[in-house]
Formats: sequence, C-alpha cells, structure tokens
Amino acid sequence: MIRRGSPIWLARPSRFAAVDRRTARWLLAALALLLLATFLAIATPVPVADQNGAAAQAGAQSDLTLYQSIVDEVRHGGNYYVAAADAMRAGDYPLRPFVTMRLPTLAELLAVVPPAVSAITLYLLTALVAMAWFARLLPVFARWLPRVVAMTLLAGGLIAFSQTGLTAFHEIWAGLFLALSLALYRPEAWLPSVAMGLAAALIRETAGLYLALMAVAALMAGRRREAFGWVAAGAVLALVLLLHAHAVAQVVRPFDPVSPGWSGHLGFGLFVRAMSLSTALALAPLWLAAPLVGLSLFGWAAWDDPLGARMLTLLVAYALVLGIFGRADTFYWGLLVAPILLVGLAFVPDALRDLAAAASDRRRITVKRIVR
Repeated sequence: MIRRGSPIWLARPSRFAAVDRRTARWLLAALALLLLATFLAIATPVPVADQNGAAAQAGAQSDLTLYQSIVDEVRHGGNYYVAAADAMRAGDYPLRPFVTMRLPTLAELLAVVPPAVSAITLYLLTALVAMAWFARLLPVFARWLPRVVAMTLLAGGLIAFSQTGLTAFHEIWAGLFLALSLALYRPEAWLPSVAMGLAAALIRETAGLYLALMAVAALMAGRRREAFGWVAAGAVLALVLLLHAHAVAQVVRPFDPVSPGWSGHLGFGLFVRAMSLSTALALAPLWLAAPLVGLSLFGWAAWDDPLGARMLTLLVAYALVLGIFGRADTFYWGLLVAPILLVGLAFVPDALRDLAAAASDRRRITVKRIVR
C-alpha cells in the first residue's frame, strides 16, 4: 500500500508520488548518475565567442553577420539564393550539401519590414510565449509562490530570445515558435500547436524533429486525427525542403566547399554546455549551471501530465542530436529547446520529496488469520 503525500508546490502529486521503495531507490540512483554526467560539459570544447555580445549566447558572430548581410541584400531587391551563395562564398562557408544554406523563410520576411518592426515583433512573440506558458502552468501549481518561481525560470530561458540584435538568427525565431506550440497544445484542440510547430520548422528545418516526435506521441495515445495533422505538417516541410534543394543546386558551383559533416560525437556534455550558454545559466559558473540542467530534465520527468512526458522526450531527443551530430561550433542548435528548459526546476521540490519518502518507506502491513 502506497500513501501519497500532500504536494509541496504542485496542485497534484508528482509522477513519483506512488512509486514503491525499490523503484524510488533506482530512480534516485539514476538521478545521481544524471547529475554526474552533466559535469562532462566541463570537458566539452565550445568556440570562444565575444562574451560582451549576443554571439556568446547564439553562436559565432560571423554567422550572425552572414545572415544579416543576406537580409540586407534581399531587402535591396536581390534574389535570396544568389545573395546567400555569394555571401557564403565570401565568408568561406560550405555550400554543399544543400542544408548548409538556411531556408529563405526568415530572410524573405525580414527583408519586407523595417528593422524596427522586426525588433518589435520579436518582443511581442517573446511576450506571447510567456503569457501562453503562464496560462498553461497556472493550474499546475497550487500557490502563487511556485507560479512566480516557474515564470522567473521561464524568463531565464527567454533571456537570449529578447535580444533585438539576434533577429536574423534562425534558431531564435524557431525556438520561440516551438515553445509557443507546446504551450498551446491541447489534445482536444491541437491545430494551433501544429501551426506553430510548422512555423518553427519552416524557419529552421531542424525543428522537423519536433513534428515527428509529436506525431509519434499522438499515435501512441491513439489520437489518429491529431497524428495526421503532425504528419501533414511534416509533409509540407519535406516539400519545402525539396524545392529548397532544387533552388540551391542552381547556384552551387562545382568547386564550392563541402561541409565537414555533422558527426562531432561530443556527447551529452555538448547538450549541457549548449543549455548553459543559451539561458540565464550563462551567468553562473559551469560547475553550478551543469547540474541545474540535469535537475531541469528530472523536473520535467516528474510532471504527471502528458505534456510533461512530451517535454522530456523532446529534450532527450535534442540532447541525442547534439551529442551525436553537433560540433563545437553548432552548439546553438540547443536554442530550439532552451526557452522552456529551466521551468522543469519548478517541479523538482515535489519530485525529490516524493522519491525520498518512497525510498525511506519502512511501513509493513501484517495480515493475521484467526481461526475460531
């Protein structure tokens, strides 16, 4: 018999409130190993960027300069693919395979509006993400204190996304749309979530992994119509990528450089380092920031809600992508999931209390049979 304890911060007990003693001890051991693994980030190489500029959080300054120059050229009437190819050659960037050139979506949109409008739009989108997550988390926590803590953690994840100097950086917009998609997700009203997820993928195609994961989750839950919606979004992305590949092939020359590939094999440490650099954890020393990333993953695992399971799956999937395919200079891929990572810390107090109580439970029930 397992007795649930009263929640500390949550309105409902955590996912670990009803585990038995043996399972709780295994989970605590797994948490300890996870926290130890986060210190691999200390040995993970990351390019040194200008610590006083936005590049310290969003990637190399040269990449941002490249994207801005392409937007400027398109704004003055240039063809996107010609402008991108010329700028990439000038910066000695690889042009093969076709995915080395970003989709034209963001550059074309930024080119038709003044820079001030782009900056205001970025602020508004960031605020919309914050409001959507506030509405999503309001019933999850029982009191105002944990709600304030959760929103403060969300602000810590959004800190890099409100920098107007990063408007030309694709991961900034894609990460915000992906976070908004998750906040809007409801099993009974999934279409807005699909639309925002597709918007993220059309800006940065690596968000296509999110579409695939959500489709699989819907299928596993038996929601076929929803799964079809996510698959349809993935099909749109696939068509756009085919058209993009064809357009890139028209401007690539035989002797244009080829990408060195995406097989960095830098492991879990790169994901932890990426999350540390992409959030407010960049202000803390790495020995402190690294285990907080691990605790954030643990917190999302503790939320007894289907969205909590999807969040954990998403974070683990991008951790695998970064660990296997990411290079030291592509750590900014982590910006796709950075906005909401730290909110997982708000679930940690209840999760730790529940696991500790279950692991130390010594209660026994003795049944006696009396024959008269």
